[in-house]
Amino acid sequence: MSLFSPAQPLADRMRPRDLDGFYGQEHLVGKDRLIRKAIDDDKVSSMILWGPPGSGKTTLARVIANSTNHEFVSFSAVLQGVKDVRELVTKARDRLKLSGRRTILFVDEIHRFNRSQQDAFLPHVESGVIILIGATTENPSFSINNALLSRCRTYTLKALTDADISEIITRALTDREHGYGKYAILLENEARELLVNFANGDARAALGSLELAVTGSLNDGENKSDNSDSGDTENKDAQIVITLDIIKEAITSRIVAYDKSGDEHYNLISAFHKSIRGSDPQGALYWLARMLEGGEDPLYIARRLVRMASEDIGLADPSALPQAIAARDAAHFLGMPECNCALTQCAVYLATAPKSNKCETAYAAAVAAVRETRNESPPMHILNAPTKLMKELGYHEGYQYDHDCPDSFSGQEYLPDALRGSVFYEPGQYGYEKEIQKRLAYWQRLKEKRNNNRHEK
Repeated sequence: MSLFSPAQPLADRMRPRDLDGFYGQEHLVGKDRLIRKAIDDDKVSSMILWGPPGSGKTTLARVIANSTNHEFVSFSAVLQGVKDVRELVTKARDRLKLSGRRTILFVDEIHRFNRSQQDAFLPHVESGVIILIGATTENPSFSINNALLSRCRTYTLKALTDADISEIITRALTDREHGYGKYAILLENEARELLVNFANGDARAALGSLELAVTGSLNDGENKSDNSDSGDTENKDAQIVITLDIIKEAITSRIVAYDKSGDEHYNLISAFHKSIRGSDPQGALYWLARMLEGGEDPLYIARRLVRMASEDIGLADPSALPQAIAARDAAHFLGMPECNCALTQCAVYLATAPKSNKCETAYAAAVAAVRETRNESPPMHILNAPTKLMKELGYHEGYQYDHDCPDSFSGQEYLPDALRGSVFYEPGQYGYEKEIQKRLAYWQRLKEKRNNNRHEK
């Protein structure tokens, strides 16, 4: 027995028709909030809806169209192109002339259009022929061109709360017209908790898994009835219990929200880097797992670890960089999933290592000196003199070979005269840099002592 058309998934059937049935996004659709006021005043304008999957972007666009009596036209940036846009705009223009009815053009995954393709909407948005509602999971600041973004208001949708997801599940089980309200279905508490947790704020994921669990249970019930002596094949009064095990079977695996070229790519690597800098191995491991399980290139993560080893640890622990290089080599040699342990080892090592950014700041200071001063020549005494002319000009004259000096330290100058006395690198107070600090202080005392001796002579 088929309950509904196969072309109508539960998530589509349960899509609310008005704001009263819309869950979540109270900051946008609650009383006196922006979108609700726009609908009530019939002043809906072009907008970009930015939010995670299953947060209600498509549903909200449909609700706006229904509530304002506009024509709703759905468009996919994945399947359609600029030619289709022109055809839709022509129909929208004709509709406006004949009936005065405006058209809401809903563009799903609008970030899939490149910037020049997005320009195709501009004149029609400006002229008012269409009200553009673009939906995207990517940060509009990076995925939508500035010209289009300036003509649309951006609304940020949040992932649905667990309470929202639970209410949506309840509605699906009790709705007699669109859901499973005609059947006596009991969803056990543990099964509900797992289903809500798995959804991770995504209503579509929750309803998809619920549909799979219920349909499978109903089919099992029919098969049992077919094999029984009673001949009763449609006993809707018999209670169907959705257990934890049934939900586990319906949930194959959690889809990790991650896009290697999108917003999450930058958000998660930032969280990973800052966890290591903040000496939190737990945070570092969580973000590492999120990236790897989401399909990130392990060599990209390895390259970032190499950078962190110098940027955030440096000489506070000279072993950090070799650890990172070794992890990179292991990732290259093994690939996923075998290299996950090597990357984990490196991430934990870096997170728990003493921290110093002195190497990074030292280079920045040296770069500033390069940019702010002339291209000064090195001191003559540290220049090589491979020819007779160069020797006659004073190249290499007075150079002291440090290994022939007491303490293997000459104390001579290596910076140009204009930069003499400049300090670019100052060691920190943690880890191995404490030893470096002692050495530099010792060499400075030797240098001052020898300079004083020269002056006395």
